[in-house]
Amino acid sequence: MGTVASAAEMMRGRVLSGSPEQRWSGAALDSRQVRGGELFFALPGEHSDGHLYVPDALSRGASAAVVNRDLALPEGTLIQVPDVYAGLHRLTATLRERAPRHLVAVTGSVGKTTTKELLAEMLGERFRVARSPGNLNNLYGFPLALLGIPDDTEWMVAEMGMSAPGELAGVSRLGRPDVALFTNVRPVHLESLGGLRAVAAAKAELLEGLAPGGTVVANADDPEVCWIAARHDGPVVWFSRRGAAESFVDRVEPLAGSGTRFAWTIDGSAHDVELTLHGDYNVWNFLAAATCAHALGVPVQAIVEVAARARPAGGRGVVLRLPDGATLVDDSYNSNPAALAEALESAAGLPGRRHWAVLGDMLELGEESERFHREAGAAAARLGFSPLLGVGDASRALVAAARDAGAAASWYPDAAAATAGLPAPAPTDVILVKGSRGVALEGVVAEIRKRGGEA
Repeated sequence: MGTVASAAEMMRGRVLSGSPEQRWSGAALDSRQVRGGELFFALPGEHSDGHLYVPDALSRGASAAVVNRDLALPEGTLIQVPDVYAGLHRLTATLRERAPRHLVAVTGSVGKTTTKELLAEMLGERFRVARSPGNLNNLYGFPLALLGIPDDTEWMVAEMGMSAPGELAGVSRLGRPDVALFTNVRPVHLESLGGLRAVAAAKAELLEGLAPGGTVVANADDPEVCWIAARHDGPVVWFSRRGAAESFVDRVEPLAGSGTRFAWTIDGSAHDVELTLHGDYNVWNFLAAATCAHALGVPVQAIVEVAARARPAGGRGVVLRLPDGATLVDDSYNSNPAALAEALESAAGLPGRRHWAVLGDMLELGEESERFHREAGAAAARLGFSPLLGVGDASRALVAAARDAGAAASWYPDAAAATAGLPAPAPTDVILVKGSRGVALEGVVAEIRKRGGEA
């Protein structure tokens, strides 16, 4: 991306030691993530201080460390700035002028990572594209994503998220998107935000950094997204499952194994699509990405071909056929009421003689937590999931409601206890694992895979 000296100037700092002409590429906040050539930002934290890890970052190959005080080190390049966090943002904002040439910001309560991945693949059919890796989507993650992209990037597809008011506005002002894509608004982060309209208002902050004359791509079937789009005085491109827009899908049917087949209508013409991603909810993700890609000039046939080879991100609806014959749906990455309802419906539609699930807490639901967990337990039982394993304090309500509805259900305080209590998978089982990130159900997934015969 440039020299240490130029980075220091952009951050209003100075080269404290080492070579000003040392070149850098990329950034890191965790010394363990240094692969070589990055700027390591020694941020203060609640439980530790990044300055303690500067020697480790430099030993791993960081080009320089960004610090806010003098450090006595025998060797290594240091940039001293008044405030490391502010320096990270100043560097990001300045380099945004250089690359990418254009940026699409994707936000929503459900599906934004999958939508981002699909859209990046679609735009890659025509442009030089970079994407934010994983879910680097907040005021810490987005700068890391942008500082790691090639200088010749034509379009960056960036996931942008938030957990509190004001956060998305800050990310948007750093990224200055040319296009803002809104997938949906659902009851998430209620603990810090309150009601659904408050969630919509927090999502609408994405408009604050949108370029003058920028485009909004919006879900016409979501009333809260419509409320957000009405706040934008520029062009809006709509998508819909009800035919209420020029871009919509119909005739949706499952493919053998997993995936869906449907007709996508755009500009008045229908096109057959086979989407290899599991679940009806991924039809929404395709529709959002495809509508945006088409609006940015990607040919329809290229979009259809991307759908046919799409693969899910880890822990987001990955369907695994285990050697013993069981089917495991690994949706362990995260959870909220809307996403869990969709995951249950989709997994219930997979063929099997017994459907069972390991369901972890849905976090950050505030006063509504017990109601949402009870509704989830009742829905799971109604769809035929038995046994159910609930994991975490909030899931006590889920287990109780499932039992009331006639399912066999048991409660476990954490993922380790649930792992020990797993039933043995049978060859015709369909198993769903889903929970919020903080519940850490990936260990449960690993154990199920092991018991199902995977080495």
